[in-house]
Amino acid sequence: MNFRKNLKKDDFSALEWEQRVNLAACYRLVSQYGWDDLIFTHISARVPGPEHHFLINPYGMLFEEITASSLVKVDLEGKKVEQNEYDINPAGFTIHSAIHAGREDAQCVLHVHSVNGVAVSAQQKGVLPLSQQSIFVLSSLGYHDYEGVALRDEEKPRLVADLADNNFLMLRNHGLLTVADSIPDAFLFMYLFEATCMIQVRAQAGGGPLIPIDERIIATAQAQAAAVTKQAGGNLAWPALLRKLDRNNPGYDQ
Repeated sequence: MNFRKNLKKDDFSALEWEQRVNLAACYRLVSQYGWDDLIFTHISARVPGPEHHFLINPYGMLFEEITASSLVKVDLEGKKVEQNEYDINPAGFTIHSAIHAGREDAQCVLHVHSVNGVAVSAQQKGVLPLSQQSIFVLSSLGYHDYEGVALRDEEKPRLVADLADNNFLMLRNHGLLTVADSIPDAFLFMYLFEATCMIQVRAQAGGGPLIPIDERIIATAQAQAAAVTKQAGGNLAWPALLRKLDRNNPGYDQ
């Protein structure tokens, strides 16, 4: 799909273009890993600079189609600040604008309706300490009760309060959300979140007794994560993920 031919890399600052490329790559990776829901979820990222602007997907494009220049730039009121023939998902704006406004460190907010994630979000006890992946999620996890499709501004303060200072948020009966100070970290967190849910659903399907992980191990999870990634977090895997995209779905950086 080709549109806005008048905009290209040179029309943006170097920092904004880098953010656009990484966000477009993130959309395509979410599609590649099978976490997308046609056109109905969303990932947003702050635009570097003093303005309160952020980038989000053009509503109507598949995640596998999104490019750096096709992303829609909006302000915290959801108004487009540059020409784009596409609108944005109103529910996406409600969720993302609330978190970007409430969390200064929320450089990227990633939300999916993955099948495993929704399945666990419908379970009363939520995420269980059953896997190595789960300890990283449980060390920074909040829950938000379902209030219908996220269209009402009155839900925003409850959403932000339930997220608190966590990196993971389970939206009950709805899906998964991660927040990070970079796009690579938000993606890594979602990888862990979805893997946690997939493992839990499969373990439960086995029908036998489950072995929970000791809470004392969960308490040290963040220190363990820093050691495993050499303090680099998602940035350690991000270049390899971009190489994977370059092989399988190039063009995100256009």
